[in-house]
Amino acid sequence: MSEPVTLAWYGCDVRTGGIIEELPALTPTGALSSRLGSSTSTSFSLALAGAPRGWEAATDQGRTMLVGVDTATDIPVWAGIVLTREGGSAPTVTLAAATPEAYFDRRYSGPVTAFQQDQGAIIASALGPVLVQGPVLVLDNPGTGRLADYTVADGDDRTALSVLQELMGAEGGPEWTVDVAWADASHTGFVLPVRVRSQIGTQAAVPEAVFDFPGCVSSYTLSESYEQGKGATAVIARGEGEGDARLTSALQVGAVEAAGWPRWEYRFTPASGVTDPAQLTAAAVKSVALMQTGAQVWQIEAVASVAPRVGRDWALGDTVRLAVESSPRHPAGTEAIARAWAWELDPGADRVRPILVQES
Repeated sequence: MSEPVTLAWYGCDVRTGGIIEELPALTPTGALSSRLGSSTSTSFSLALAGAPRGWEAATDQGRTMLVGVDTATDIPVWAGIVLTREGGSAPTVTLAAATPEAYFDRRYSGPVTAFQQDQGAIIASALGPVLVQGPVLVLDNPGTGRLADYTVADGDDRTALSVLQELMGAEGGPEWTVDVAWADASHTGFVLPVRVRSQIGTQAAVPEAVFDFPGCVSSYTLSESYEQGKGATAVIARGEGEGDARLTSALQVGAVEAAGWPRWEYRFTPASGVTDPAQLTAAAVKSVALMQTGAQVWQIEAVASVAPRVGRDWALGDTVRLAVESSPRHPAGTEAIARAWAWELDPGADRVRPILVQES
């Protein structure tokens, strides 16, 4: 059954999550998007002729967030903190908003000294200061069941975002994202759950969400790359310092070299302020595991009104299935089960674009 994707937009107090105004005259000027462990942003246009009396209070930069709710499912699908607002003689005001993960780059990590602690507890310690005088964040962190060592000091001036991304980038590191949900059954506001897991989403061997071609999928592309930064068999992670004094990981070599692959080297800095070589080595181990056979990414464009519904049928981190009956690239058909590491939703164009990564 075809269900047009229509979003109801709300301007909300970022500290309390309370709805200030409904904004029916608000329109995204680009696709909405979400990505694991990272922030995204988009711009909006607000037609002043259709704006409510309290539109200014509902769109104040730094103080408010915009939340889009799927009217067919009543599920909040996107939230963004307003960062800029521009208007004058034009009949519209332009807004720019970034998903709540961006806030973590404006707050600094708490000090952490952890030895064989659950990764979830390490993230909770790092986020401690961020939860004070911040947005309406709720820590959804039951523990990952994986232990790790980690150290960061206040004097390192590490943002919470850099610490969380470093932890996620290490071998066996935890995954995290910031969701948006109704605060209560009365629907007077929203909360922002900070979800931390060993893996975000549901990884099913036979996913219920199926994107078929031909069918709901209008086009797809399989991108395979061994370019710089996407493929490597030997990886070193670098930290602070210069020359021989620079922190470095041990060289990590992928198993594919023993199978006959030539050596492709990659050196990178996972995050600023890293002071522990063991943390660098953990990042290098994870990188070579992901990069040794190169990147394989499926980019799908589907008709949103007939495709599996984001937020209801699948979400960030879930595995979904792409079923191709026949195409020029796959004349005999193909099937892929891959994780949704990111998505884009353009309600006005009736398009949804899952970004699927095959991890094995």
